[in-house]
Amino acid sequence: MKRACLLVFVLLAACSRSEPSPLAGCPGLDAGSPVDPVLLAFLSRARAAHHIADDRESAGDLSATAAPLERLVEGPLPRENGAALGPEVREVLADTFARLADLHSRQGAFDRALRDVQAGLAHAREPNYFRGHLLETEGLVEERHAKALETSDPAAASAIRRRAIELLEQAMSVQSGVIERAPRAPASAERPTPADTSR
Repeated sequence: MKRACLLVFVLLAACSRSEPSPLAGCPGLDAGSPVDPVLLAFLSRARAAHHIADDRESAGDLSATAAPLERLVEGPLPRENGAALGPEVREVLADTFARLADLHSRQGAFDRALRDVQAGLAHAREPNYFRGHLLETEGLVEERHAKALETSDPAAASAIRRRAIELLEQAMSVQSGVIERAPRAPASAERPTPADTSR
């Protein structure tokens, strides 16, 4: 799955956080706020890493696909006030670790994939899309693991499959919460019904 577009979504989501002004806090749109060149450099680096990964994945080289993503998560990270990672950085890292987990599990490296998920979850502690996606990914990793053990260890495969279902249920629960907490559009901004458009 292509990830470069999701990184654009991360930046747009960061810009759409509730602020006094609809443009406040969005470096690319708010002419009154200074652009954070370090954050922009990180986001550019992340987009480039995912584009390289996309190219290598389309060529079928999963091992090479992971390399630019591993360099991204191990590389320099912009920090707010020299200490904490900003929300945009944590979201990009969470999404990148989810992709790494998927890639490693597709190669049969299930323990490595589960470590990737745990690293991603450390960046997505709140119940948001990224946490739900990581739980979904962990469930898919365990599904693959169970399938790999079906013949050699059916009992272990069955237990791992049950864990996969539990993780997928958790992912559904987190994403339901995200949907339910989404701000509702005002009644005047609702879409017209078919009857309204036919007048």
